[in-house]
Amino acid sequence: MHTLLVTGGAGFIGSNFVRYVSAHAPHIRMIVLDALTYAGNIANLDGVKNVEFVHGSITDEKLVDSLMSRVDTVVHFAAESHNDRAITQPRIFFETNVMGTLILLQAAVKYDVRFHHISTDEVFGDTALDSTEKFTESSSYKPSSPYAASKAASDHMVRAWVRTYGLRATISNCSNNYGPFQHIEKFIPRAITNALCGLPIKLYGDGLAVRDWIHVEDQCSAIWEILQNGHIGQTYLVGANCTINNAHVVNMLEEILPQYCGEQKITVEHVRDRLGADRRYALDPHKIVEELGWKAKHTDFRKGLSQTVEWYANHQDWWEAYKPDVERSYANLGQ
Repeated sequence: MHTLLVTGGAGFIGSNFVRYVSAHAPHIRMIVLDALTYAGNIANLDGVKNVEFVHGSITDEKLVDSLMSRVDTVVHFAAESHNDRAITQPRIFFETNVMGTLILLQAAVKYDVRFHHISTDEVFGDTALDSTEKFTESSSYKPSSPYAASKAASDHMVRAWVRTYGLRATISNCSNNYGPFQHIEKFIPRAITNALCGLPIKLYGDGLAVRDWIHVEDQCSAIWEILQNGHIGQTYLVGANCTINNAHVVNMLEEILPQYCGEQKITVEHVRDRLGADRRYALDPHKIVEELGWKAKHTDFRKGLSQTVEWYANHQDWWEAYKPDVERSYANLGQ
């Protein structure tokens, strides 16, 4: 691995991955391709060395072809990923997540580029709240939302390109990430920034929906391990065995946030749940642990959450300009 193309590298997980590679393998040159939609921020790459930034879309065939000819490896993060937006604007999700992936796959085959595809636990659908089931690499796909359906389609495409065209590819499906640089439309950063702004923390529905949380640095270390030692054609589920319901996450935030909010009272408001919302996710990371020796380091969720709160409190200049638009969008959805 000498030159790495990172699609969506100015987004949340993508930019954290770029920083991770820069810190752990400074000899590798990276090209970041990002369309800088609302979720991408060029400031996320400030201070990172050995990175060439290209502003553009993965749906631009000529641009993708030219960049793919210059690299030996690609990590594909670029995707529309917010479920609320997918419900109201599904077309863009399929244009980016399916057609964009198709364009990347075709170029990767043309230039024999090693390909790693980033996916989500949402492709598996959900389980009942009282279930102890964990998804594995052999679990059936049962996507519940337009977003999840678009990611499921792209996963199947990668597997088909491995078998039909001999693409050297791997896939990782990850649980819910949290940590620095996450867009404030997402649950945890929205809750944190609402409290910092004196707004109620919004809790979907009854608050009992369970998510499987992983710190973004652990996600990045898993991807790095797969790139180096993962078996071509294989899928790896990446999780930290941290299943917690949303109400419990909010309770933790209520305990952590007061030191950052001064005299402001922290309040919680229940809002209607999104259409088709999944109730419980849980991943079994046994395969990546046993085969590749990877393990999560950030296993104390409360500690990681506290560090995340501190980051947003100390980086208000990073998010405060976007806050009014985010809240207006949610208000239009009744959330």
